[in-house]
Amino acid sequence: MAEHLRLHRLPAVFARGGTSKGLMLHSRDLPDERAQWVPIFLAAMGSPDPYGRQLDGMGGGLSSLSKICVMGPPSRPDADVDYTFAQVLIKSSHVDFQPVCGNMSSAVGPFAVEEGLVEAQGESATVRIHNTNTGKIIVSTFALQEGRAAVEGALEIPGVAGTGAPVRLDFLDPGGASTGKLLPTGQARDMLDVPGMGRIEASLVDAGNACVFVRAAGLGLTGRESPMQIEEDLELMRKLGAIRIAASIRMGLAADEAEAASRTAVPFLGLVAPPADSTALSGEAIPADTMDLNARVLSNGQPHRALPLGVSLCLAVAARIEGTLAHEVCRPSDDPDADLRLGMPSGVLRVAAEARLHGQQWQVRRGSFYRTQRRLFEGHVLVPVPVSATFARVRA
Repeated sequence: MAEHLRLHRLPAVFARGGTSKGLMLHSRDLPDERAQWVPIFLAAMGSPDPYGRQLDGMGGGLSSLSKICVMGPPSRPDADVDYTFAQVLIKSSHVDFQPVCGNMSSAVGPFAVEEGLVEAQGESATVRIHNTNTGKIIVSTFALQEGRAAVEGALEIPGVAGTGAPVRLDFLDPGGASTGKLLPTGQARDMLDVPGMGRIEASLVDAGNACVFVRAAGLGLTGRESPMQIEEDLELMRKLGAIRIAASIRMGLAADEAEAASRTAVPFLGLVAPPADSTALSGEAIPADTMDLNARVLSNGQPHRALPLGVSLCLAVAARIEGTLAHEVCRPSDDPDADLRLGMPSGVLRVAAEARLHGQQWQVRRGSFYRTQRRLFEGHVLVPVPVSATFARVRA
């Protein structure tokens, strides 16, 4: 006989970070063991949902709307706060702790200040964030208004209606976030043996998040396809999944196909193409001269409606590294420090990436973005749990 459930009131904030939305939680309100977080997060977001809509939870049926961020005291001396990201899958009972969400990272600094995890005074705040998923430091800088993160501003980001106050994110030393190496195989290009497809040329790069980049043209695509067009082509989706699995094994992220298939986040898969006139999801025209390259990305089995920020960082870094497929399709530039303009389904994203060749090794000092964020709701998320469950910590 199934055990009765009760609704547990879990303190939470619901926030938008960049082009993503998710729950923001305190580590103090969760069990010590991360494995015990999984059923809580699934129940909170409404997963698994065979209909793919997460109507019985806070998720929105898209990978960019099924995210959870957990913040707590820093576990290393050079940080102000710890940040653990969880990607909650939609149709399966899986929570992935491998990647970092760059977009939601823009909401972490403001959360830390507004929740009293970090003290800040004056007109601006700088928060050093330790991302526990990658072991890397993210520096968040944003304006303050009456002690809280400012939300009104003139910054417009593709994929989000209106404007907001800018949050600067500097990802320090982002190389090797998932595998320990900027170029996991030591090469700018590799040939992957993909079952059912033969040999596919790819660039395997790990900066911010591990990614595999392939030419859109190599799969009969222009690179201007909408996410819906890609998702509706079931044979194409099968091929992209097979490439991702082959890349995962080559990068050392998984030992075999079964393990690679179970790890749905990293490596992310990107289709790269030269600049070309295209149309945004809003219907607006995106002229070719406003971008340096065009990209479409598969995130957790779904074509992303914009670009995951960690993938954008990796793509910009890859475009700086001579010999990669991203560098091949990128508009040539004489200025290695100029922002890269990445064309995507929602518009054009600017990314700053400092990549230099030192001897025979490429190194990345930092990657930088500007995002906007806004706290949308604060209170409690009601999580159905067994009556006998005691996952919340008891505090004096």
